[in-house]
Amino acid sequence: MRCSGVVCSNAVMPERWRVEPGKPVRLESIDPSSTPGAPGGKAETVATLPAFHERLAALQERLWAEHRRSLLVVLQALDAGGKDGTVRHVFRGVNPQGTTVTSFKVPVGEEVEHDFLWRVHRAAPATGEIGIFNRSHYEDVLAVRVLGLAPEKVWKARYDLINAFEQTLHHGGTTIVKIYLHISKEEQRRRLQARLDDPDKRWKFSAADLEALRHWDEYREAYEDALVKTSTAIAPWYVIPADRKWYRNWVVSRILVKTLRRMDPRYPQPMEHLPATIE
Repeated sequence: MRCSGVVCSNAVMPERWRVEPGKPVRLESIDPSSTPGAPGGKAETVATLPAFHERLAALQERLWAEHRRSLLVVLQALDAGGKDGTVRHVFRGVNPQGTTVTSFKVPVGEEVEHDFLWRVHRAAPATGEIGIFNRSHYEDVLAVRVLGLAPEKVWKARYDLINAFEQTLHHGGTTIVKIYLHISKEEQRRRLQARLDDPDKRWKFSAADLEALRHWDEYREAYEDALVKTSTAIAPWYVIPADRKWYRNWVVSRILVKTLRRMDPRYPQPMEHLPATIE
């Protein structure tokens, strides 16, 4: 069955959420609160997550032991889109020794004195590692574009530079999965208000968060362009309906487990003969 756009109800999972290279993306046509393919409601779906945690941990152990390749997971979303929660819930149980999480803020100091990809390349996962980018080099064609932080000719050239950069990582043995957590404007507003109302979460709120609400349409357009121009065969984007956190966690877990299974990391062969004695 051929599918147009991102979501197809009968597609094989997790391809139903994958952005096909060159295909147009209309985020307004994807319901952020939808739960296509879920095994049931919230309780039934959450009940499947421990099994995914076990599979992910086992596959990560094999990747670390093999120590030849790596996996890069790029998480992008609007403010309050669920990036932190995704990291916290999906990667529960993996070995911290083989996992790195990098959060990219506004570039400062030495970062400003280099090209926009310099700090990103430094954070790419080493062999055996799963690297997670909480925000990423895509901010340089998203926030930079929407907030007018660079001329159009500068950020427009970055799509091709990003594709070339990801091709370089792929050539070096890194598998790349890029995930956009798609939430509604109403859900974003609700989450931002919840941050303000909860003393334990108020520290996460900043005046800059309001910019996403003010520039909602501009961000949607910027994301659509980024998804279309940079979803490639070797570094695909997945658009995940993310209003429902339990569904988000289930989908991302499925994508990562299937990606690692395709990579099929193997334990290295043991020594042909163990020494007779170990001194």
